[in-house]
Amino acid sequence: MASPVLKTSVSLSLLQRLLSPRPLKLSTSPTLPPRRRSAPAPATAGSLTVRSEVSFATGAHLIPHPKKVGRGGEDAFFVKNSHNGGVLGVADGVSGWAERNVDPSLFSKELMAHASSLAEDEEVSNDPQILLGKAHAATSSRGSATAIIAVLEKDGTLKIANVGDCGLRVIRKGRVIFCTSPLEHYFDCPFQLSSEALTQTYSDAVVCSVRLTVGDTVVVGSDGLFDNVFDQEIVSIVSASDDVVDAAKALADLASKHSLDSGFDSPYSLEARTRGFDVPAWKKVLGGKLTGMPDDITVIVGRDLSIVDLGFQTMPRSLSSTHQALISSGSIAAAAAKNFTDKFTGLLKKFLVP
Repeated sequence: MASPVLKTSVSLSLLQRLLSPRPLKLSTSPTLPPRRRSAPAPATAGSLTVRSEVSFATGAHLIPHPKKVGRGGEDAFFVKNSHNGGVLGVADGVSGWAERNVDPSLFSKELMAHASSLAEDEEVSNDPQILLGKAHAATSSRGSATAIIAVLEKDGTLKIANVGDCGLRVIRKGRVIFCTSPLEHYFDCPFQLSSEALTQTYSDAVVCSVRLTVGDTVVVGSDGLFDNVFDQEIVSIVSASDDVVDAAKALADLASKHSLDSGFDSPYSLEARTRGFDVPAWKKVLGGKLTGMPDDITVIVGRDLSIVDLGFQTMPRSLSSTHQALISSGSIAAAAAKNFTDKFTGLLKKFLVP
């Protein structure tokens, strides 16, 4: 029996009604904030408009310093959906406060908690420097911390504000194409946000931005990562990992392993020698040397995923509201993209006229 011939003509107005009024929910936990819709674009016969927006999946992993496991270490981080694309941050509590009988973790954790909450404010969520400043102003705990906040815009622009030696790398096609630099008074004494007066503030942050493209991987971490893992090792691990959660864990595990390896010549030890620091001569005689740097280790890995580009004659702009950029854990964003594709394909087949 001959196969039926399908006539591939679909009513454009019907297709628009099917697609535009019911935006898909791309994540179930945490719930995405409500989105504003744009008015449909005027119809122009013969025009082709292609819309796509960033979908950003993230994974995170934290390993406390071996001596600080009981209280979870002094690093803190957050990953948050926002009115723009998404916001993430890492803070590293300054351990020296323990000498004053102050828990160094309280300041960093409160700072990141306020930043996460403020990220829901549309007026500040697109400016990482202002967001960092407001979070600092709201923090009442004694202590200090280095901190980095990155804001993902829906057009793929990643905006960064950094105070101290937390860091960020963007990896594209097997190489680091963007990295932050530590902000320090001198070696191993980074700038930091503090509860004390006359210290650094958000205005001292290094502010920069980078435009992401599909397939880029962003790695954000505390100095426990970058002091113990070379950039090329970071590139190798993220390039070999399809899942961002696995990549974050693998990087944290490697940093932990290197930090405890007495024979490993770490990025920290190389930088120390470059700056004129080394172990005392008597320790060298006994075989001593600078090696890895035991520390709290926080890693966030984000990947810019491909969202399906939909091209239609006179496609309404309101359709783009179903493609809001998001930050979510694991592979939720990738699954959501596939879910949208499957649903659209099913609708299209349903209304093909035999």
